[in-house]
Amino acid sequence: MEKENKLYVGNLNFNTSEDELRSYFEQNGIQPKSVTLIKDKYTGRAKGFGFVEVDSAEAMQKAIEALDGKELGGRALRVNEAKPPREKNGGGGFGQRRGPRF
Repeated sequence: MEKENKLYVGNLNFNTSEDELRSYFEQNGIQPKSVTLIKDKYTGRAKGFGFVEVDSAEAMQKAIEALDGKELGGRALRVNEAKPPREKNGGGGFGQRRGPRF
């Protein structure tokens, strides 16, 4: 399986759009394959972070060096390699169920 070249972009202004973020990357010589901003599933409001996928590891490194700490929308961006999603283990952390308590 091919490794994804995905960047985490954090500390975004809540009003930043996917198009604005794509354009910002392009202005800095990085061509995104995809741009996804994460939104709250109940309110639909941006959570202030997202992911940008690029073509290669070299493009990822270039983006990190060029954009980490740079300002967009009045906020200093955090740009680094995205970590793979955590696996859900199904555990709730409350121990073993023993039946109803009376």
